[in-house]
Amino acid sequence: MTQNIRVVVADDHQIVRDGLVALLGALDGTEVVGTAADGRDVLHVVAEVAPDVVVMDIQMPELDGIEATRRVTARHPGVRVVMLTMNEDDDTVLSAIRAGASGYLLKGSGAEEVHGAIRAAHAGGMVFGASLAGRVAGLFAGRREPEQVAFPDLTDRERSVLELLAAGRSNDAIARELYVSSKTVRNAVSSIYTKLHAAGRAEAIIKAREAGFGRS
Repeated sequence: MTQNIRVVVADDHQIVRDGLVALLGALDGTEVVGTAADGRDVLHVVAEVAPDVVVMDIQMPELDGIEATRRVTARHPGVRVVMLTMNEDDDTVLSAIRAGASGYLLKGSGAEEVHGAIRAAHAGGMVFGASLAGRVAGLFAGRREPEQVAFPDLTDRERSVLELLAAGRSNDAIARELYVSSKTVRNAVSSIYTKLHAAGRAEAIIKAREAGFGRS
């Protein structure tokens, strides 16, 4: 039997929190294990209940969702964060990605979209709402042309993994596409982080996209 994805819901509006708790509780495969009403509360709840995914608002008192995301992902590398917010300006989206968010949805997203983002984040991928996906790709496109020898320290295997990583594939999906084991992909990803001087998946993806990876 597949284990439920353990979720914490963080939003300063009680009606939104209650709605998300009801929504996620009605879906197969997810279990809400905690809620938080502000950014500092998120840190305490995550430390206490050890969720798999946090669904995080941005506009919150005490500590905003982006800084809370930065601290959560730094202190608990295995916890994924999906932003669910009204903010859709480019700077905020980029700030969330740099903070370590694995997904970014706008409030008003449907239940299946939220559910899909949680599953994808838990699997190690990155997901953006349908209305944002094209814009996010545009934020990275055209910054500079790919260099012939971008990241010369990477092996051919690591370069192939990075290409798929930058395209938003999860580790399991990369393993399937390259016909290698999940362990091989994990080892390659770990080596990529070191060679790119990236603190985690989100930062590695940003650096790779800026160098031209993940566009095919």
